[in-house]
Amino acid sequence: MAIMITDECINCGACEPECPNTAIYEGGMEWTWGGGTELTEVELEDGSVVEANEPQEPVSDEFYYIVSGKCTECMGFHEEPQCAAVCPVDCCVDDPDYRESEDELLAKKSWMHNE
Repeated sequence: MAIMITDECINCGACEPECPNTAIYEGGMEWTWGGGTELTEVELEDGSVVEANEPQEPVSDEFYYIVSGKCTECMGFHEEPQCAAVCPVDCCVDDPDYRESEDELLAKKSWMHNE
């Protein structure tokens, strides 16, 4: 499953530089599929295709947020999710809406990093 940041976030920013997929963004900031990945274009669930560097709407305007489609729980990089490991208020938690197996997370990592 992906990790999410709860509304208990104090916006300290400790998590953002720890993410190997650049899946964490400051509240209100646009994000891209290409940031921190090797992706050039992405086919979305609805079948549409977007350029990887095309800005996407922020997931949250108030708190740091994690783009679930880019989160691999640090699989293939670290033993545990680094955002959760460094969070001083323990607000980086499992996202119950995005459940993925270890194999799915590793496949996502390979897809994003052309491995």
